[in-house]
Amino acid sequence: MDFKLEVVVVPVSDVDRAKDFYTGLGWRLDADVATDESFRVVQVTPPGSPASVIFGSSVTDQAPGSAQGLHLIVNDIDAAHDELKRLGAAPSEVFHDAGGIFHHNGTESRVTGPAPQRGSYGSFLSFSDPDGNGWLLQEITTRLPGRVDPSTTAFATTADLAAALRRAAAAHGEHEARTGEEDANWPDWYADYMVREQAGAELPS
Repeated sequence: MDFKLEVVVVPVSDVDRAKDFYTGLGWRLDADVATDESFRVVQVTPPGSPASVIFGSSVTDQAPGSAQGLHLIVNDIDAAHDELKRLGAAPSEVFHDAGGIFHHNGTESRVTGPAPQRGSYGSFLSFSDPDGNGWLLQEITTRLPGRVDPSTTAFATTADLAAALRRAAAAHGEHEARTGEEDANWPDWYADYMVREQAGAELPS
């Protein structure tokens, strides 16, 4: 039995303001439905995300702004920062945690700049919606083992696929330099590399 997380409820005080904010970030508007003056549901989905966000009137009893630590995963934290800034989300600077694992709550133990050696899972930035609901972006370029089933490997967006192809191309160049010969089967090598990287498995030599 699969249990798929597909909806996160975010408490807001002004539905139209929240709708303008999230759609202004390029999040897809999936629904805006009101059955009467007291009940309204708006659903938006971040680009490339299998999960959506719902907010509205009478959809939660949580206080507006109380949702914190909501994570969005990106493969290029600097590019994501620039895009959010361009779209008016006022993101923080990129940071990593002093402990070197996950980030502390709030702004405790934040160290400016990406993780040392740009390690996957280690670089973050934050931003908030108009009510103060807190979002974090986390850069993941290589998954830890067991996080992704290699038999069902998929890329959510063309940007994800393009980035994976670039990493495979760079790794394949190093592979050919080591072997001293051109690899006529490079498409197979690329495919194998991309699937293993996505699944967090040992990479081909």
